[in-house]
Amino acid sequence: MSFFHRIDSKAVTDTIFFVGATISLYYLTTQLINDMRSRGTSKEDKEKARLSLARLKQTNPGVDLDLNEYERSLLPCVIPPEEIGVKFEDIGGLDNIITDLQENVILPLTCPQLFDQYASLLQAPKGVLLYGPPGCGKTMLAKALASESGANFISIRMSNIMDKWYGESNKLVDALFSLAQKIQPCIIFIDEIDSFLRERSSTDHELTAMLKAEFMTLWDGLLSSGRVMILGATNRASDIDSAFMRRMPKRFAVSLPNAEQRKHILEKLLRGIKYNADLDTLVKVTDGLSGSDLKELCRSAAVNSTREYIRGNVLNGKPIDPNEKIVLRPLELQDFIQGLSPSDSLLRESDGLLVNPVD
Repeated sequence: MSFFHRIDSKAVTDTIFFVGATISLYYLTTQLINDMRSRGTSKEDKEKARLSLARLKQTNPGVDLDLNEYERSLLPCVIPPEEIGVKFEDIGGLDNIITDLQENVILPLTCPQLFDQYASLLQAPKGVLLYGPPGCGKTMLAKALASESGANFISIRMSNIMDKWYGESNKLVDALFSLAQKIQPCIIFIDEIDSFLRERSSTDHELTAMLKAEFMTLWDGLLSSGRVMILGATNRASDIDSAFMRRMPKRFAVSLPNAEQRKHILEKLLRGIKYNADLDTLVKVTDGLSGSDLKELCRSAAVNSTREYIRGNVLNGKPIDPNEKIVLRPLELQDFIQGLSPSDSLLRESDGLLVNPVD
């Protein structure tokens, strides 16, 4: 009897079934893991990623945009410069910082040939830090920087790069930098950067420690052309690890606006708005307010004027003609004063400004 006849047909059948079951189990497990990874990705994010990729291919026809699954998962975080809608001219009171950003960040980022003679000294910094109290315009500066430079803007939150599966967060961080290099010039923006790159200690969780080490290694590995930049914003700069601070050599303190800056901000906010308030008096009583506070103050003043119209017309049963143009009265100083917090009452009284409480 030959060798082939001595082979047990049942053993052959069992072997075939075993190999087939193993292959099926492998593909089933892989599919389950992929499904669990993408479970937190909503349909909106998938659609946004698809549109973002199509837009990037249209605006960067010569760029290799063959992205892996990790890079694709970060596409919803990519904001093209034309969609940001914030310009430096929209920001009031920060002219000195804006000038410095234009000279030291935007030009090296967008026109590196301008600095060829001193390329090793004048390339765009790998990191820029905007720090100062909340509401002073740090995020607006970041958006305007990306918009004015024409660079792609990747806005990253911790949830974008944190994953419960071991090693996945490191792969997402790696994908963040590889994606930025593919679509450069690119600005990676991390708001509240102190929450991510805070001072390292022996009590750090293993995942956090690995993530920081991976981020630092990839940050150092950025291309020397300076076409990829990390931009951070924080109101707690002292909490950032010194090793990361060294990688952000350009630091801009965005402090509370002084009187001249507040006037400039108010002029920007009230551009095209009718008002009868004395701007110098308004500047005086808003001492200590941030740019965000001033914006809310102007919004509250507009609400007061609108509320007066509503109570005098709509609530009295007067029908509103959809073809009639509604004209509200100009904003008065009292409208702004009513929007100030109670903590400013002593200041208002010292200036002789009587405030009638809002009904």
